[in-house]
Amino acid sequence: MSNIAKAYELAKETYAAIGVDTDAVLEWMKGIKISLQCWQGDDVKGFLFGGPLTGGIQATGNYPGAARTPDELRQDIEKALSFVPGKHKVNLHAIYADTNEKVDLDELEPRHFKSWVDWAKEKGLGLDFNPTCFSHPMSSSGFTISSADEKIRGFWIEHCKRSRKIGEYFGRELGQKCVTNFWFPDGYKDNPIDKEAPRIRMKSALDEVFSEKIDPKFNLDAIESKVFGIGAESYTVASNEFSFGYAVANKKALCLDAGHFHPTEVISDKISSVLLYTDELLLHVSRPVRWDSDHVVILDDELNAIAQSLVRTNLIDRTHIGLDFFDASINRVAAWIIGTRNMLKALMKAKLEPTELLKEIELKGDYTARLALTEEFKSYPFGAVWNYYCESMGVPATESWLCEVKNYEKDILSKRG
Repeated sequence: MSNIAKAYELAKETYAAIGVDTDAVLEWMKGIKISLQCWQGDDVKGFLFGGPLTGGIQATGNYPGAARTPDELRQDIEKALSFVPGKHKVNLHAIYADTNEKVDLDELEPRHFKSWVDWAKEKGLGLDFNPTCFSHPMSSSGFTISSADEKIRGFWIEHCKRSRKIGEYFGRELGQKCVTNFWFPDGYKDNPIDKEAPRIRMKSALDEVFSEKIDPKFNLDAIESKVFGIGAESYTVASNEFSFGYAVANKKALCLDAGHFHPTEVISDKISSVLLYTDELLLHVSRPVRWDSDHVVILDDELNAIAQSLVRTNLIDRTHIGLDFFDASINRVAAWIIGTRNMLKALMKAKLEPTELLKEIELKGDYTARLALTEEFKSYPFGAVWNYYCESMGVPATESWLCEVKNYEKDILSKRG
């Protein structure tokens, strides 16, 4: 028996004493799917256009080895997933189409993503999707689907319509529901006079986008809000109130991005409220540092709180978990691994709590015991359970994966120029 297995047996006894079946937790973990954001691998450039990022998006750093082609990006994603326990999903933006055609966003079709679907089938992965409503000449005014210019607005409506068809194609081909998420950077840098008209236009445009029936077995539409962005500091059309209201009124999922709120505002406390009014929820798990800076997810208090909000009230079955960070200052493959493993660790930690016991104590009004126990449980041997889960799933249990990623950087990434 390995040392990791021995440590697990001891941890299993410890958790059993408080009513937690660690074997059942490990089985539960196998059903968790995290959606890895493809844009971590190439700093959100994509393959259709290239050029600078706009729409409040900024990738900082110039670490060598960014993916330059779809094949390189898929190779890097495969490497990252080889160090993550479980079977997961990959989240694509429209600009990651794999085609030799000269095609614009309003001309994209499912066939432009066939190589992604073939690859996902081979690897047993699901795919999610996003229209790319930024970094394009038609978004240079700062407005897309809410633009007062009918030509601009029509371009983005058509792009979003086609994105839904691509999402449906993903879901149908892969047998896993695709979440197609709609985020718009529309807004003003300084104070506008009319805050209503852009929202009226956006609402009308979204009504048109969603007018075509798409099979909900294969595609889920989600609306993502934002409080502000670079170049839209004073007013964002798709605010939280607008997006939440539209999602509820039109039976769409709401996307909560951890970086899209005020600096002291967190999404963990929003989850149980949102799911009272929507059937499903999408999370973009990120780590803002003073602003929506999309740092790599670490195992901090908010990540643990997000996981607890999902697990303690059994809301995870109605929630789709995606990651949304991009760091060009460190090894991009390592960034994926760190963030995804941390998201899984947080969920496991939450599942290892004796939730029913804690709820019973709380209902009795024994807040002393609630505080004492939740604090004591923080030092329970969670790490031993995590290491055993990784070992049993055939991935490195500890930081040994880093040496392999460094070798991959030396052999592959460093030679990309």
